[in-house]
Amino acid sequence: MCGRFSMNSEVNESITEWVREGYRMEDWRPDRLWDPSWNIKPTQPIPLLFESAKGSDEPTPRFEPAHWSLVPSWSKTLKLKYPTFNARTEGITEKATWKGPLKSHRGIVLANGYYEWQTNPDGKTKTPYFIHHPEAPIIGFAGLYSWWPDPAKAETDEDRWTLTATILTSDAVQTLADIHDRNPVILPEHMWRHWIDATVTGDQALVDDAVAAGVREAEQLVFDQVAPLRGDGPQLVEPIAG
Repeated sequence: MCGRFSMNSEVNESITEWVREGYRMEDWRPDRLWDPSWNIKPTQPIPLLFESAKGSDEPTPRFEPAHWSLVPSWSKTLKLKYPTFNARTEGITEKATWKGPLKSHRGIVLANGYYEWQTNPDGKTKTPYFIHHPEAPIIGFAGLYSWWPDPAKAETDEDRWTLTATILTSDAVQTLADIHDRNPVILPEHMWRHWIDATVTGDQALVDDAVAAGVREAEQLVFDQVAPLRGDGPQLVEPIAG
């Protein structure tokens, strides 16, 4: 699973450079540059890259903060009774919460690493690890998103809509399985544009391709034991002696 992650200040430069290589920069719509955080939790804002089109306009890349826990548009409340910050890729098209967004609302959640907790032999305590790529400053989690309309606000209210998102997970690769049995689906950069392409209809085959590519990416990750996560700041990702 992925229940906590880090996003440093390199994201703004890295994602702009990525867009410059594949899109016309005049189409680039970064609604807000990202403020770094090293302790992002479910329901907090997360950095989401996606494509969107209005009316007959061509889809354009957007980069916006999203509420980390996908909320379907048909939900009456922003808070659900079940967790939606992660979405299991197995049988994803069979779940009502995911199958709609999968068709055309796919995004990339950007991070420089994420945290997992390994259960210790006593079965009671856990050791935190920061998992990251040893060379790449930014990694992209495959995600889904949904726009949730607040039924308590008027249709003309600009604040009626909330962008919400989830991160896809799959079985952990062998090198990470001792820490946790799940890991986020990490897409190689050459697949980013296809994944967020709003004209591509998402199905189980698309997800399976992402998972297969994600295995190769996840196998390159390394992990460091870190101190218990308290507060925020770059010190949270600093390795400590085991």
